[in-house]
This record gives sequence, structure tokens and C-alpha cells, in this order.
Amino acid sequence: MNKKLIDGNNEFVELMNSNKNFKDYNDNLITNGQHPYALVITCSDSRVIPEVIFNKTLGELFVIRTAGNVINDGELATIEYAIEHLKIKEIIVLGHTYCGAIHAAIHKESGKYIDKILDKIKANIKVETDEVKASRINAEKVALYIKEMFPNYDGLVIPLIYNLKTNKVE
Repeated sequence: MNKKLIDGNNEFVELMNSNKNFKDYNDNLITNGQHPYALVITCSDSRVIPEVIFNKTLGELFVIRTAGNVINDGELATIEYAIEHLKIKEIIVLGHTYCGAIHAAIHKESGKYIDKILDKIKANIKVETDEVKASRINAEKVALYIKEMFPNYDGLVIPLIYNLKTNKVE
């Protein structure tokens, strides 16, 4: 394993064990289980980390990350789990600016496996070539798809965009 990852985990362990509040909080999560209040479906982009963007800690968010925040069967199963078992009442579809998957879809890039994602994005954005607008459209269409797939869900499904330049969620 990469030394940066090992060192990072060691620092995390030290932080969690050196602060009584963190240790108690973590012990509570283990004892009482997770009770996140929101599901965030976002891109796999390494610059888009919901826990950092929303300044949240362990156990607060249930997160699905997939390139272009595309929904397939595995993601649907995870959403179902969040709704049925975790009783989550807010689902955020978090697109972002400068998205590589959106760029690839607009510029008709392809690959053996990535096409499964790009085809869904292309169907969502149609002929839109402005990447920011396309990211918004894609997030909106994914949110609508979730509502269609879970018609009895009584919580909120909200499409948002994270702007990498301003760090604001809009």
C-alpha cells in the first residue's frame, strides 16, 4: 500500500485516539450504529468530497460516489437501503463544475466500460455543450430518475452543483 495512505491512516488513528470527544463519538457510532441524515450521490472526482464540502464528520452523511453521479443497479440498491433501513429523508445529487465525465460525454470520448456511464450522461444532457449547464442538467435528471424509481419516497431529492472555483454549493 502507498506510504502516503499508511501515514495518513496513522495520523487519523492518532487524532481519533488522542481526543476524548472523537473517541467517545466513534465509540457511540460503533455501539449505536450509523444514523446519517442525508444521502449524497456525487462524482468520484477526488476534488469532490461531501464530508469536506459540507464540513461533516463520521456518521453524518451516507455517500455514493460514481463518475458523473450516474445511477445504475448498485446505486439503486444503495439508495433503497438508505431509504428503507437508514430512514434518510434527504437525498442530494451533487454534480460539480469541471467534471471529467461530463467533459467526456460532450466530447464523445469512449471506452470499453466508461461508455456505460457516458451513455447515461449523454441521454441526460442531450445536445448541451456548455459543461456547467450540462452538469446542472445531469444532476437534475438524476434527481428526477431517483424520484421515478422510488415513487413512494416521501423525502426530498435535491440536485445541487459544487463549484470547484468558489467552493460554493449552488
